[in-house]
Amino acid sequence: MSSTEEPPDLPDLPDLPDLPDPAGPRRAQGRTARIVVGAAALGVLAGTVTGYVVQYQRQPTPLAPLAQPNLAESRTTPADESTTPGRTVSADRWAEKPDGDLRHLLLPKPPGAKVGEEPGYRDLATTVEDFAHPDKVFTHFLRDGFRREVTTSWTQGGHVGVTVALTQFRDDVALKSKDYVDEQQDAVRTDAYAGNPGKPIPGSVGGRTYVYAKPYSEPGYEPVYQGRAYAWRDGTAMEIYYEDSTGPVSESALQALAEQQLERL
Repeated sequence: MSSTEEPPDLPDLPDLPDLPDPAGPRRAQGRTARIVVGAAALGVLAGTVTGYVVQYQRQPTPLAPLAQPNLAESRTTPADESTTPGRTVSADRWAEKPDGDLRHLLLPKPPGAKVGEEPGYRDLATTVEDFAHPDKVFTHFLRDGFRREVTTSWTQGGHVGVTVALTQFRDDVALKSKDYVDEQQDAVRTDAYAGNPGKPIPGSVGGRTYVYAKPYSEPGYEPVYQGRAYAWRDGTAMEIYYEDSTGPVSESALQALAEQQLERL
């Protein structure tokens, strides 16, 4: 159950061994699942990406003055919207990870939608219950510094279900929140899940939406068509699970939700 009170941060723990196998799927809305894979599978690639992102977050170091007399002091011109088609590194710094109430950052349910789950916190024990191998996921999340997660869900028209999850890890040493999104994306694009590279989310850094090519089916149930959105911003991992029991998921609707949720972060 979601808690109305914010859970305290978990204490620092020693490093734990990498998972030898994928941690397995997690159930989201209804019968479909969220995927987590072991960080060991990403290895050098994740470390390289993290290095670039860490450098990206650092304030630029002013150049030393030239060792020549009678030179005017050099001043760096502040970047603005006119310097590049987008915003530059100097102008578009990552902010500190949100430390307030994450529930306030969740998308509200659309007009006419029915609430499936009120915005609320999920502690680590509750979070891992949804996975096929909760013991492995528990170890994985402890090692990566799981901090807190908040979720909400709703249904529309009796056939569309949406779940939104915001998850934070302690990114003191490494960007585990970003690593988590990378792991999810690596898994979801495989043939066992969406089976496609996804579509970029405008305004995000590496965020993508994925519409599954085939519906999820289980004996005794009607097929469910699925879509997923994954992105990372300011130390918070964003995930959206979109399901439709009548036909393929609307990619435009999924993209719109993803952009709206990113704006709130």
